[in-house]
Amino acid sequence: MLIYEQHLPTTFRDAFTAKVQRIAAQLGIPADWLMGVMWQESRLRPAARNAGSGATGLIQFMPATATALGTTTDALAAMDALAQLDWVQKYFAPYAGKLHSFADTYFAVFFPAAIGKPDSWVLSSAKQSAYKVATYNNIYDLNRDGQLTVAEVKNKLPDVEGLKKKRQP
Repeated sequence: MLIYEQHLPTTFRDAFTAKVQRIAAQLGIPADWLMGVMWQESRLRPAARNAGSGATGLIQFMPATATALGTTTDALAAMDALAQLDWVQKYFAPYAGKLHSFADTYFAVFFPAAIGKPDSWVLSSAKQSAYKVATYNNIYDLNRDGQLTVAEVKNKLPDVEGLKKKRQP
């Protein structure tokens, strides 16, 4: 049993978890990591939408990301969870073999430049200052210093390995 699968409707739970397991195998990661990212981003709701950014879907596809993948956030929001997993797979495909932890898997969605970085690394880029990243994602700025470190984001992520152990008999 995958973590969070109990939150899926029974009508498609088996098909959804089987597809997540196939995608995760192609990526070389545990399926629970993928489930953890989708839970963190959308609570497994394919129509979930962030009113501020327009991010939509299971992994909160940004509008520009959806366009780059060949779709739109409106099209993604109209899909059921099984269909949207095809886009999750397409999004994650370039990261196959590069994700070595649940945090890496989450960062592939949240801030790809942070994949594999040390805990002290501050999330910023040429397009987004550390302050801007922290302001838009202030839930992670634990010490309220106007910047996010890898460690701060990790601290707010679910313990997917612990959750898996709790579910095992």
